[in-house]
Amino acid sequence: MKSLDIHKSEYLKQFETQTYGRNLFRTQEEERLDAPNEECGIFGMYSDNDLDTFSLSQFGLFALQHRGQEACGISVLKDGKITNMKDEGLVLDVYKEIQDPEAFMGNSAIGHTRYTTAGDKKKYNFQPFFAKNEYDQIILSIAHNGNLTNARELKNELEAEGVVFRATSDSEVILRLIQKNLDLGLRGAIKATMEKIEGAYSVVGMTRNKFFAFRDFNGIRPLVLGAVDEKTYVVASESVALDAVGAQYVRDILPGEIIYTNENEPGKLNSYMVNEARGKQRICSFEYIYFARPDSTLENINVYEIREKSGEKIWEQAPVEADVVIGVPDSGVPAAIGFSKASGIPFRPVLIKNRYIGRSFIVPTQEMRERVVNLKLNPIISEIKGKRVVIIDDSIVRGTTSKRLVKILKDAGVKEIHFRSVSPPIIAPCYLGIDTPSKDDLISANMTTEELRNYLGVDSLEFLSTDSLKEILGSSNHCFGCFTEEYPVGKGEEVELFN
Repeated sequence: MKSLDIHKSEYLKQFETQTYGRNLFRTQEEERLDAPNEECGIFGMYSDNDLDTFSLSQFGLFALQHRGQEACGISVLKDGKITNMKDEGLVLDVYKEIQDPEAFMGNSAIGHTRYTTAGDKKKYNFQPFFAKNEYDQIILSIAHNGNLTNARELKNELEAEGVVFRATSDSEVILRLIQKNLDLGLRGAIKATMEKIEGAYSVVGMTRNKFFAFRDFNGIRPLVLGAVDEKTYVVASESVALDAVGAQYVRDILPGEIIYTNENEPGKLNSYMVNEARGKQRICSFEYIYFARPDSTLENINVYEIREKSGEKIWEQAPVEADVVIGVPDSGVPAAIGFSKASGIPFRPVLIKNRYIGRSFIVPTQEMRERVVNLKLNPIISEIKGKRVVIIDDSIVRGTTSKRLVKILKDAGVKEIHFRSVSPPIIAPCYLGIDTPSKDDLISANMTTEELRNYLGVDSLEFLSTDSLKEILGSSNHCFGCFTEEYPVGKGEEVELFN
C-alpha cells in the first residue's frame, strides 16, 4: 500500500504539466450552475531587458488556467508600443492563434484568463482592456480580478462627463478612471481610482513606459510578487504562476498597495501605500478551500497544507467508522489524505481520471451529458464494493453533483456512504469576484443538514464548521461572506452591472 506521502507527491506533481481541475465530477454546464466560479487569473511581468514575453506569459497563464476557461488575452510592451491579443478559449488555444510570436516579445507583458462574473460573454468584455490616444495608439492596458460593488454609480458619473464605454464589465470602470486621471501621473491616477472604487480588485497593468499592479484595501482577491532577477519582476494571482516562469516568490502585494516602475529609474520597482489606515488582511477564505491550485502559497500560507488540515479537522469534528476514504478529484484529494492520516482509515484513489479528456464534447441531451462524467472519472468497483466509504468533497453548492456522486457509489455496491464537506455550509452568494448561484439555489441556505442528508441519500453528512476553518487558517482575518453572510465591504447593488 502506498504511503500518504507518496500519494501527496503524485497528486501535486501532476499539475506541473496538466491543468488543475477542481471537481471533475461536474460537467461543463454544472461548473457554471453547481459550483462557485472564480472570475479570472491575472499575470504580469516587467524587465529592464527584453524577454521572451510570448512564451513566459503563456506559461504563467497556463498555470492559472483553473481560474478561468472562457477566454484569454495578453498585452505586450515592445519598443514603447503596446500590442494586444485576446480571444475566446483556453490559454494554449488562444496562443496558437498568434501568427507572429515575435510581435509579442518585449520587456513587459500582462495577461488574463477569464471566467465571467460581471459583464456578458462578448469579446469586447475579454481582457486585458486598453485605452487609446487620438492617434489610435494603446497608451494604457489593465487586467483585473475581482468585482466592484459601486461600478454602476461610477459608470454613470463618467458617462455624464462624456466618457464612452466599450464593454459591459466593471473592469472598464477601473481603466477609464485611471485614463481620466493620468494628468496626475501614473501613481496619482491609480491612487485617485482606488479612492473611488469599492469592492474587490487585484489589477496588473502597463503604460507605454511603466508597469504597475495594485490591490484593494481588504486584499480580498490574491496577488503575489516574484522576481526572476534584480531587474525582472513578476506579479500573478497565485504563486504557481511564478514557479512556471522561474521566478522566486518575494511576498504578497499588500492591501491598498501600488507597485510601479518609473522610467527615470530603470529596473527599480517602487511601492506606495495609498492609505495605511484602511489596509486590512481579508483575503477570501474560499481561495484556500477551493479556488487556488493546491501547490500555491497565498499570504505565506500553503494551500495544500490547509486542505490536508481540513480533512484532519473534520475527522476530529465528526469521526465515523469506515473502511475506505476517497476524495473527489482534484480538490477533495488533499482533505481525504488528511482525513486518512488522522483517522487511520485507508485512503484509496479509486476515482480514476481520464487524463486526455478535454472540455469540447457537444452533447445535446441530458442523458448523454451524464455519460460524459463517466468518461472523466470512473470508480474502481473492487476497492469499494460492500464497504463503508467516507467521501470527502470541497463543498456542496446546489447539491446536484453531490447527489449524482452518491448514485455512482451506490451503483458500485458501496455498503455505507458518509459524506464530509471540508467547507462550511454555503448560505450566501459572493459579491466580490466569485460567481455563485443565488441564495434560492444554494441548497444549504434552504435545507437543514438533516434534510440535505436525506436528499443526498447518505448515511451521515457533516460540514467543517466556520470556527474550525478559522482555526486552520490561523486567524479570522479573511472574508467568510459565503458562509456567514457578513462581508468586509458593502455588497452594493444586487443586480447585473449594466442591464
